Amino acid sequence: MGLVIAPEAFRDTPTLTGDRVRLEPLTPSVLEEYLQGLNDPTLKRLTGTHATFDRAGVAAWLGSRQAQHGRADWAIVLRADGTFLGEAVLNHLDFANASANYRIWLATHVCGRGYGTEATQLVVAYALDTIGLHRLGLDVYDFNERARRVYAKCGFTVEGRRRGTLLWDGQWHDELVMSVLQGDPRPRTGGRG
Repeated sequence: MGLVIAPEAFRDTPTLTGDRVRLEPLTPSVLEEYLQGLNDPTLKRLTGTHATFDRAGVAAWLGSRQAQHGRADWAIVLRADGTFLGEAVLNHLDFANASANYRIWLATHVCGRGYGTEATQLVVAYALDTIGLHRLGLDVYDFNERARRVYAKCGFTVEGRRRGTLLWDGQWHDELVMSVLQGDPRPRTGGRG
């Protein structure tokens, strides 16, 4: 039995709503908060980002998200008041093999409140249950223990390690490869992360 995932599976990125967060299609409306996140030194370390970002380039990138049909880009916002919390992304869609990559970042001042867990659960359910992907994978650095706990809580399993992939402050770090398959057990509701 073969799965058929359309190459443009994410053409119309929906809004995903949880108990405390809402994932809305990413647009330039979050430019200021997005730039703050991209330039946060702690967040750069957690994501292994050595790049620098300029306002015009980021604005253009945000403006192009809705035209990208092989990926889904969301702004994570607080349901109560619309405060921007971060970004969640499904990318690297391999439609022939019904798989995609997941990535997320949260503003460092909102970490540890369960928002990342809830956002991840929403995206996993959308990818596996609504779109019908077989596999959702991600990479996380070995020192990012909080993220690793959240991913495990959302059904992801460590399946491998890429040694010495990130050089940060003169030290090499490994990258863990994690995935969740459509039939894997996973929680259906929120939780603190």
